[in-house]
Amino acid sequence: MNRKTLVLPAVAALLAPALAACGGSSGSGTGKAVVIGTTDRFEETTDAPAPLDPAAAYDIGAWNVLHSTFQTLMRLPRSGATPVGDAAETCSFGDRNNEQYRCTLRAGLKFSNGHPLTSEDVKFSFDRVAAINFENGPASLLSNIDKVETPNEREVVFHLKSPDATFPQKIATPAGSIVDHQTYKKDSLGDGFKVVGSGPYTLSTDVKDDHVTKAVLSKNPDYHGSVELQNDKVEMRFYDDSASMEKALEAGDIDLMNRTMLPEQISRLRDNPPSGVRLLENPGAEISYLAFNTDDPSVKNKAVRQAMAQVIDRQALTRDAYNRADDPLYSLVPSGITGHQNSFSNKYQDPSPSKARALLQGAGISTPVPLTLTYTTDHYGEATAKAFKVLQKQLNDSGLFDAKVQGVKWADFRPEAAKGKYAVYGMGWFPDFPDPDNFIAPFIGKDNFLHSPYRNNKISGELLPQSRQTAARESAGQYFQQAQDIIADEVPVLPLWQGKQYVAIRNGLTGSEWALNAASELQPWELAHGA
Repeated sequence: MNRKTLVLPAVAALLAPALAACGGSSGSGTGKAVVIGTTDRFEETTDAPAPLDPAAAYDIGAWNVLHSTFQTLMRLPRSGATPVGDAAETCSFGDRNNEQYRCTLRAGLKFSNGHPLTSEDVKFSFDRVAAINFENGPASLLSNIDKVETPNEREVVFHLKSPDATFPQKIATPAGSIVDHQTYKKDSLGDGFKVVGSGPYTLSTDVKDDHVTKAVLSKNPDYHGSVELQNDKVEMRFYDDSASMEKALEAGDIDLMNRTMLPEQISRLRDNPPSGVRLLENPGAEISYLAFNTDDPSVKNKAVRQAMAQVIDRQALTRDAYNRADDPLYSLVPSGITGHQNSFSNKYQDPSPSKARALLQGAGISTPVPLTLTYTTDHYGEATAKAFKVLQKQLNDSGLFDAKVQGVKWADFRPEAAKGKYAVYGMGWFPDFPDPDNFIAPFIGKDNFLHSPYRNNKISGELLPQSRQTAARESAGQYFQQAQDIIADEVPVLPLWQGKQYVAIRNGLTGSEWALNAASELQPWELAHGA
């Protein structure tokens, strides 16, 4: 989920009508709870003891809950990519170099337990993320903070280690969630699914066998921020598979489903929806890719990774595995984001086993190259297994690879991938914020999201720092285009497809055009039952 003072990218402009959200915490609606279905799974495990702790949570499912229950200083508006104040009344850079960021809190803020929210809590929250530095958490988003100062109860000043024009977008993510310093421990995670925040909703959960079976978001009467609630209550129901979730939608048990739908469901709901149900489709910035442990002997030589890039047919993959519900992707920076260019297509052109063979022969690599492709069985949707079978067949049909496939549950997959257990594995990325920086920086350098050993000094030492000095983000595209060309040559990751945003709803639900923001995050406060 893997991260902006920037112009609106095309994808953000297309997501919804260009109306800005206005402040306030009261809204309309019938009072009936809005019920949302999802296949996301929140499970308490040894490696993830507190799935809803902001210092640990770093995936789109958990962030959907955190956005609703915690405040951040800034947040994305209902439409667009320029953050607006939430807990903060105002925020701005205090210097021309984008190295000092100052915020003034709204007056009268308090947590759901009644404790006042002050600048002390803000400093505590940011210091806590850095102190815990959870292995699979969002600490890397905030790693450029040098220190946080609190001149008084309502003033917060961030001093950055280096210029960063994207800092407002970073603190608008749940990594910047403000927690109560009297409730949360400064150097350790909480337990279970308890949430104490100051966001638009409070949270209660039903838990069975260490995982959440139902979550209820109730309107927080003490919320003061920029979100205007259109309902008093939202219920999230969790399903084991997409088929049972779709049946619940058809039966009227839920009002909306978003994550995760099968390609066949999308086609069916688009072409022949059941009575009372409709499918909404919008451009999206989700990407899917293969990640490599570049220290693993099987893929350490970049010629192997280049040969895979030369063989894999993304058009066939999106056709055969996803029913064209997604689009082929030829760069980490997706279409619609500033600086996008098809670097992999430019370098490798059409899939060609003969060109791939020449790459391997030139590096003195014997064929077939043995590979194990690993994917998670329960996080990116049920179509993932089919996609990996397609990838396996493409690689093996070239005669250059002997690829095997293995599926692993997410609770084991994520920590094992971070420890370098897998040579080649499938990952997805929902942007933390829709800026090209957020599609390059998380995968490069010592604090990278993948814990990858891959390093490139040109990208991390020159291009990214230069781009972050550019407040007008459309002018930063040149740096990211260079970075995309380097990645296409060295292939530390291999982009596969770019997702669209799909939401299936029952008729009578209002606000569905605002259901997802520019970062594909759920905005449940926009939804309501018609009168």
